[in-house]
Amino acid sequence: MKTLLILRHAKSNWNHPGLADHDRPLNKRGKRDAPKMGQLLLDESLLPDLIISSTAKRARETAGRIAKASGYEGPVVETRDLYHAFPEEHLSVLKNHAGKNERVMIVAHNPGLEELLQALTGQAERLPTAALAQVTLPIDHWPDLTLETKGTLVNLWRPKELAG
Repeated sequence: MKTLLILRHAKSNWNHPGLADHDRPLNKRGKRDAPKMGQLLLDESLLPDLIISSTAKRARETAGRIAKASGYEGPVVETRDLYHAFPEEHLSVLKNHAGKNERVMIVAHNPGLEELLQALTGQAERLPTAALAQVTLPIDHWPDLTLETKGTLVNLWRPKELAG
């Protein structure tokens, strides 16, 4: 049994119209919400064994703030393959980077993350910025993961629904 933590990057800043989408940083709310989700990981005993992030600045900043707030000391693998990825690309990244890790978090973007969540669990859920989904997968090895794998959505947290 593996656990996949699906995290949409925190809220980004749109105040720089000339800035490429890939280079947009977090805004004030994003900088507040990311550590809140990191604390949630700690409180729920869900510290990942590995974090894999899109190379987009807002995703990298989210991953860094979550790691710091949760006390995560492992690597944060960055890959452009998660930037605006489709579910198949998410699976490819997991197969290539997750290794023997039991609990892996991906930090990426919509609509691909909502599509991935629905493909793996059969549940259509809204993932606003900084939302975190916990999915258990009935596999022993990440390379066994396919879009036909039927996982279970264990929990879903949205920052606005959390206290504090």
